Amino acid sequence: MKRIILWTAIAACAQAQPRRLTLKQAEEFALNNHPRISAARNRAEAAALVPDQVRADNLPFVTGNITGAGALDRSRIAAGGLNNPVIYDRFASGINAGMVISDFGRNRELVESARSRAGSQRQLTETTRAEIVFQVDRAFYALLRAQALLKVADKTVAARKLVADQVGELVKSNLKSTLDGSFANVNLAEATLLLEQQHNEEGAAQAGLAAALGTPTQERYELVDDNPLTPPDDDLAAMIQRASQKRPELASLRFEETAARQFARAESRLKMPTITALTSVGVMPAHVAELSNRWAAIGANMTIPIFNGHLFESRKAQAELQARAAADRVKDAELQVSREVRVAYLNALSAHQRVGLAAKLLDQSTMALDLAKTRYELGLSSIVELSQAELSLTRAELAVASARFDYLALRADLNFQIGENR
Repeated sequence: MKRIILWTAIAACAQAQPRRLTLKQAEEFALNNHPRISAARNRAEAAALVPDQVRADNLPFVTGNITGAGALDRSRIAAGGLNNPVIYDRFASGINAGMVISDFGRNRELVESARSRAGSQRQLTETTRAEIVFQVDRAFYALLRAQALLKVADKTVAARKLVADQVGELVKSNLKSTLDGSFANVNLAEATLLLEQQHNEEGAAQAGLAAALGTPTQERYELVDDNPLTPPDDDLAAMIQRASQKRPELASLRFEETAARQFARAESRLKMPTITALTSVGVMPAHVAELSNRWAAIGANMTIPIFNGHLFESRKAQAELQARAAADRVKDAELQVSREVRVAYLNALSAHQRVGLAAKLLDQSTMALDLAKTRYELGLSSIVELSQAELSLTRAELAVASARFDYLALRADLNFQIGENR
């Protein structure tokens, strides 16, 4: 029963129509559905809320209080502090309000630092977008490559089977030796093995594209190859400059550097005074005779740091060192981006040249096979020469199929390194 269910499922999958997909559609689908995009957006939105939280420290605050107390006669708090308040029976409610009048710009710098970090997180979201698009492009071309190689393998099996059948008939007619038939069957077996290998690679490429698209279910795709083989731009210096301006990773690090410098300025103002204003109003509907039935007060306070074990100096020095480290990370990233663009450009340029060379190799291999067949049919050469010509043609066809999509994948890598694939 289980075997029947398994074969039914396999048959249903085989009969399912593959989904037609262009590269643009694949990129849009991944950007709308991949969980990494959603996670990056949530992190960016969370970071955008931090400046409001920091700024709240300098905004007015209002709290309400309801207090009741019962005490023994002539009770006082006599231990636990320097104050010595009298405790009265009472029930009261009131409102307290306060606001920081000035902290000499420390909070403002903290708010700006938080905004810069939020900007850094937004750029990380753009980085995630670029990475998702690049992964989709690479998986898309990998599947196109696997499907092209599968077609070559299938064509090779058909061609070698035809040759094996022809040689087999000649062997039966005693026009060719048994050795010739054995060589032809070996060639057919090699082609069949290649076909099985390409089936496996095509299935793996289908799974890779599904993962890049962010789909939880396995689905077969019929891809549309509508991408021209245009050569890469020959202005390498301009590409490096564009990468320095457009790469979101660099923009994120620059925001981080700005945030670190703003935080360092905020830490340098820890030694400045903080001035606050406070007010309190309320009523006491139940109280002893010594107390009034309402109260109101307003006051101001200035906190002046005098000595705290060099804590503020240490925090300031730490923040400045972190700001310098952030600047150094930007410089290091710029060097890495320059190197990555150069390597990607050289790889793409070399791959584009291989496309033309592979096409020439295919023409020569096709001509060689035609000559080898003619010589073999006339009895001027052995089956070994024909087998070698068939093998050369298969390699040339595989090289042509691979060269095209290898170049498109490397061009996608170049666009990613420049920052132009988002």
